[in-house]
Amino acid sequence: MAKGKTTAFFCKECGFESAKWLGQCPGCREWNSFVEEPVAKAEASGKRGISSTGSGGVTGVKIKPARLSEIQLDEQDRMKTGYEELDRVLGGGVVRGSLVLVGGDPGIGKSTLLLQVCRNLAFAEKKVLYISGEESLKQIKLRANRIGEVKGDLLFLCETNLDLIEAAIQEEQPDVVIIDSIQTMFREEISSAPGSVSQVRESTNLLMQIAKGKGIAIFIVGHVTKEGVVAGPRVLEHMVDTVLYFEGERSASYRIIRGVKNRFGSTNEIGVFEMIESGLAEVKNPSEFMLSGRPEDASGAVVACSMEGTRPIMIEVQALITPTAFGMPRRTAAGTDYNRVNLLMAVLEKRGHYDLSHFDAYVNITGGLRMNEPALDLAILMAIVSSMKDRAIDSKTIIFGEVGLSGEVRAVSMAQQRVNEAKKLGFHTCILPRISLDRMGAVDEIKLIGVDNVREAIAGISN
Repeated sequence: MAKGKTTAFFCKECGFESAKWLGQCPGCREWNSFVEEPVAKAEASGKRGISSTGSGGVTGVKIKPARLSEIQLDEQDRMKTGYEELDRVLGGGVVRGSLVLVGGDPGIGKSTLLLQVCRNLAFAEKKVLYISGEESLKQIKLRANRIGEVKGDLLFLCETNLDLIEAAIQEEQPDVVIIDSIQTMFREEISSAPGSVSQVRESTNLLMQIAKGKGIAIFIVGHVTKEGVVAGPRVLEHMVDTVLYFEGERSASYRIIRGVKNRFGSTNEIGVFEMIESGLAEVKNPSEFMLSGRPEDASGAVVACSMEGTRPIMIEVQALITPTAFGMPRRTAAGTDYNRVNLLMAVLEKRGHYDLSHFDAYVNITGGLRMNEPALDLAILMAIVSSMKDRAIDSKTIIFGEVGLSGEVRAVSMAQQRVNEAKKLGFHTCILPRISLDRMGAVDEIKLIGVDNVREAIAGISN
């Protein structure tokens, strides 16, 4: 009698399973992504279903489909985290029965933010269970002492065995559970090591069954790779309801939380936080925060407005153009797409008749944000011209618009909201696409200058 299969090959990107090693994954088309891992010993692992009655797919329990009109929704289906920035990214609050994945670089503040959220939920009389597989209870208490007094029904557990964790959740019946982190969790039925493709997939599957079956909101922390994506199989992001990425430099005080997947809200929103001594504090006016400390009457500095979801954010675009000391000029972009900067410089050379082949170009989005919206094109181009001419643009002028390869300035979305934000922050002049100006209503106390192409925009700042 032939022995049963004990190992299999899994794709690290999408979780595709194969009996033999393959150079290219048939599922996601990635190369050299297959790893060999032991298969589950128990054939029944992962076969439990998800039941709206909380039965978990137990045999003998009768379930009945429901009509859409029979499903009741109320305000209690969402729990406020105590942070408006995080609630906005989540779509209005934490949904009961949801599974939320939070990813980010080590030391960025994921555990600190979730501990602060647990503190706020406990104050709101919610029962919270914080499970850590990386820190001891004493380490958690040291971190909790920094964020302030903790009151309410907030419980802590240090464990990595998911079978024991499931039993603890069954006994405590919390409203919210935090798993820190998913790469440290393991199931005894899976013989591979914690953090492997099989363990991460099966562990997430069990947590999803608990969340859906019992109506418990579960946050799971995920480590990221050097490419900036959550470590483990890509199927992990497909299984959860919401994927949040915590961005920012550890050396800087700001932190950005961005939703890249959300079944309960928009994925275009961001939340801005500032790292202070007592933890993370939300920044309710990011525009003022991003523009603080900007130089007055400095060449190569332009203020632009980018839309993140429904929120306009004012940012400063800086450019530095210097004669090159080498045969090949350098091109550097921080906070925006490098290829987009090269494209805009080519447009400026062709349509504006500027010779940039003998100059190094450095473009930076201040504040550490990464913005790729096409509405920043005109501001980047104007910052380059300002630095090359060594002529400062009025600090009370805001510029936005998309630039095409023919040098035309195209319309952008939500132009009215951008202008209103500029007016609120005291800007006097706004250079924008003429087609967007024609579609807008009258705006008092701010001068609007519509431009059709790059040459008109350059002429507007030269006068």
